[in-house]
Amino acid sequence: MTTPAPSDFKNAVAVAKAVLSAAASVTATAMVVQSMVHTIVPHELQGLLFSRIRGFFSRFSNEMTMVVDEYDGFVQNELFDSAQVFLAAKQSPSTTRIRVSKPTKENHFTVAMDRNQALVDTFQGVELKWVSASRQLDSGHRVHHGRNSTVQYEVQYFELTFQKKHKEIVLNSYLPFVVSEAKSMKQGKKTLKLHTPSFDRVYGGPLSDAWASVNLDHPATFGTLAMDLELKKTIMDDLERFVRRKEYYRRVGKAWKRGYLLYGPPGTGKSSLIAAMANYLNFDIYDLELSGLRSNAELRRLLVATANHSILVVEDIDCTIELQERKSETRAARMNMMSTDYPREDLTLSGFLNFIDGLWSSCGDERIIIFTTNHKEKLDSALLRPGHMDVHVHMSYCTPCGFKLLASNYLGIDHHELFDQIESSITAARVTPAEVAEQLMKSDEPEVALKDLVSFLADHKRKETEEVIKEKVCQCQLVEENGGTEEESDKCEIIEE
Repeated sequence: MTTPAPSDFKNAVAVAKAVLSAAASVTATAMVVQSMVHTIVPHELQGLLFSRIRGFFSRFSNEMTMVVDEYDGFVQNELFDSAQVFLAAKQSPSTTRIRVSKPTKENHFTVAMDRNQALVDTFQGVELKWVSASRQLDSGHRVHHGRNSTVQYEVQYFELTFQKKHKEIVLNSYLPFVVSEAKSMKQGKKTLKLHTPSFDRVYGGPLSDAWASVNLDHPATFGTLAMDLELKKTIMDDLERFVRRKEYYRRVGKAWKRGYLLYGPPGTGKSSLIAAMANYLNFDIYDLELSGLRSNAELRRLLVATANHSILVVEDIDCTIELQERKSETRAARMNMMSTDYPREDLTLSGFLNFIDGLWSSCGDERIIIFTTNHKEKLDSALLRPGHMDVHVHMSYCTPCGFKLLASNYLGIDHHELFDQIESSITAARVTPAEVAEQLMKSDEPEVALKDLVSFLADHKRKETEEVIKEKVCQCQLVEENGGTEEESDKCEIIEE
């Protein structure tokens, strides 16, 4: 082996020093430039500047970058949501920053990539680099419920970088794999949410801010509902048939949604049934308060911000907004007088129907819409037809079957000597499951609770009879004052006796 000359060795060392010095100089310059950009350039413009710089250098690179935005127009980008879940499970030891949260009433922590963090994944021998990024946008000058304001909000996105030659693998194999894996992860640890509108954020921000949410921790299940067993089975069968019919709905040309109307007296368990349906399907609930909406445009923005696999609830639809009349000029004038600086547009029946069964109803999949009312007869006939309210469920007063279930749930008993008497009284007295449940909760002793229930049913029946007699007497007094037929007079004599 030939030993290198001392002069050659010195030259090599000199070259290495020059290279290292140049690299250090470039690095220091880059750090200074980056620091100056962060100091001088406004934060909302930094993302744009760096993006343009990366775009310039990418022309000379064999790499490709895909941008995955949080929203695709009005609707949420499913790929963005899937990437968030998928990458949270891919955190590596080299990750320097992560976002951690713990929702109330949950035992696990939620982990996500922080902004401007990178993660490298490998799929079928292909190296893929993910970067979590965001940019600030100014919504401009807008009016928010009568107040002028300028709102800044953040738009999040991911950048996925890989070699250009692997484009087909990424599009046809890797991204579908990410979506599939994320779906499995979400179903395994999903916590149900109850969403309510954020009316002050309907405009001027991302669609994700249109709803505020809390954990839905309602214990109601179909097993605990005090309702007819056959009716319960009918509802469960209908729900199961609905969720497995994706291709069927597409084949027949219908939006994949289902409408329910729950009607009956207060206290018959309409809200509990909604919670039981959500727990049964593992669907989030969006509680839509129509009376807080100012226009059809606000309703549209709220509805497109709802997620798939969810239940939209409109409670007491006969009370929350006057949808019985197709045009209510009086109401429109009254609401305009309430706000002189922000004229209120009417939420019309035609506009509402268009969102639940028109073109906008197709903006989403696997959605259930539930309406509740205490007075079905007050609703406009257009609301009641199939396509709007497909299934009508009458929530009746407590039945003997419902009482037995309540006794089992609240007292832990299936038989008692007072059962026959109570079942007979419940059939005659019109009491709600909520009223029966309240009586059963008054004592931990089954004997005491059941005797109290017997007394309650007897008093309720007596008061109900007195009300009927009182009403008949009033009718008789009108007959005497105004004159009536001989048959009506004879009936009044019997009532008075």
